[in-house]
Amino acid sequence: MEIVQFDISGKFAHFRKYYANNTALTYSLPPRTTVMGMLAAIMGAPKDSYYEELASDRIRIGIAIRTPIKKSFHRLNFLSIKSLGDFRKSFDSDFRGMAGNPIQTPFEVLTGNDVKKDEIVYRIFLGSTEPGKATFTALKKRLLERDWVYAPTFGIANFHASPGNAICHPENNVIEKQASTARLSFDSAVNADNVLSLIFEKEPDAFVEEELLPADFLANGNREVARMVRALFTSGGIPLEVELTGTYYSIQAQSSLQTIQFL
Repeated sequence: MEIVQFDISGKFAHFRKYYANNTALTYSLPPRTTVMGMLAAIMGAPKDSYYEELASDRIRIGIAIRTPIKKSFHRLNFLSIKSLGDFRKSFDSDFRGMAGNPIQTPFEVLTGNDVKKDEIVYRIFLGSTEPGKATFTALKKRLLERDWVYAPTFGIANFHASPGNAICHPENNVIEKQASTARLSFDSAVNADNVLSLIFEKEPDAFVEEELLPADFLANGNREVARMVRALFTSGGIPLEVELTGTYYSIQAQSSLQTIQFL
């Protein structure tokens, strides 16, 4: 399988957890569905039109955290809109924020350890099955040529993200393997359901996290989740040491070796 990898970076990120209602909590890494949105922006696909084209049975997606991250809470003032009114004519319209008090909502934000200097960097791995070859080829071309239609974001429209460092790994540099009971070191998040045991030696800025992430949408344009995946990963670019079952991939590029699993 041919694999394209690229890094995507930005100052701030927020990937809202699907169960967060009153308080806006964020995942530590972008769910697969969020990465689908980033790829759709790069291709210029219309909103909600890409669920089938970028589904996991066509486009394979692996995700890794490359830098230390920090979560912090901030307060957002939302308008309290109780009546529509005519905000074009009346300054007392709720839409102008003149009527009633604003509603303060806790909002969790991802940053680097030092917000002045650091950026958040994720590494995305892309592969494809036979039905997704054409889409994969189009994505590869745009990533390698840095020719995207819309700039991707980190979850929120104001949190701009910049793709870069795109590399194409040809088929002869990618080896598909079946995991045994041997200890493996993964550079990407892995499917927690495949993990038999976890080997973790605490290092600075390294934490093991497990999240239940949306992975696919039904192709009905309503953002209805079709598949969830339980992902296990480390933060700060520290490899994840596990014993697991299932398929994984080794990517050999000159003197470096990366071991990944698609979500």
